[in-house]
Amino acid sequence: MADDAIFMMGKFPAHLPGDLLYASNHMWCRPEAGPPYPFGFTTYAVRLMQDVYFLDWVISAGDQVQHLQQIGHIETSKAVSDLFSPIAGTLSAFNADLLSDPSGINVEPYGGGWLFTMSGDISTLMTAQQYCDFLQANWEKTQRLIKGKMNLE
Repeated sequence: MADDAIFMMGKFPAHLPGDLLYASNHMWCRPEAGPPYPFGFTTYAVRLMQDVYFLDWVISAGDQVQHLQQIGHIETSKAVSDLFSPIAGTLSAFNADLLSDPSGINVEPYGGGWLFTMSGDISTLMTAQQYCDFLQANWEKTQRLIKGKMNLE
């Protein structure tokens, strides 16, 4: 099993379990549980979004999706955003509990806050350390985005 990683978001740690794989759109995958594999938001994503208020899917269980195809919407205390598939494959099931109460995403992002299960090729996903390196490489840009200074170089 790979080592856990910690990405420091300023003074706040984002814990990245070593037994998970990670997508560049800030979702995790639990490889030993599938296929189909459970996916959810990383603690990095949850911290950026802060409180999740609403979750909606625009596809159905059993649908084939392409990598980065729009699959839903999320409303948080920060914004309303589209959600995109972390890999190409078939979405198997959604976490029905989150549709009525998405607070599980905030409370248990690596447990009961899982979003959906999906079958597909997970070989393109990153290890915890690779994802941590990816976050580090993009952290300055993310901070400018958060602070509304994206056009400042």
